Amino acid sequence: MKSIAKITTIATIIFMTGCVSGLNSLQQREYFAFEQNGVLIEEKNTTTAIVLGFLPGGGSFYAREPAIGVVNLIMWPLSILWDPMSGQDGAMVINYDITKHHLKQQKAKEMTAIENQLLLEEINNKEYILSKVKIENKYAYE
Repeated sequence: MKSIAKITTIATIIFMTGCVSGLNSLQQREYFAFEQNGVLIEEKNTTTAIVLGFLPGGGSFYAREPAIGVVNLIMWPLSILWDPMSGQDGAMVINYDITKHHLKQQKAKEMTAIENQLLLEEINNKEYILSKVKIENKYAYE
């Protein structure tokens, strides 16, 4: 009976640590669009995250998930079954979030610039609307 409890506990821990939330399908599509358009900011290298995942907790620690890293450290060598992918997912989330933030700032900066041009009457309403649509399309990756 004790062995069944141990197996159940280990299976639960493995399942829980292997379920690090990565990007959902829409975010993944947007991530790859960022890559294709050359705007992805890669703060964490996904290949490095995978390689470090073969070390005790390495992928999770690299992806700034220290609590999961400790569990994977304890569960090593079993954690090499999920930590490489967990590290990759974590690296992608970091890169995605940083890229989204950067693009949001860039878009706001460009929008402010054309609004100022309108206020200073350097452009008319038609030019403003055309510029605004152009900026909206430039930052539409979804």
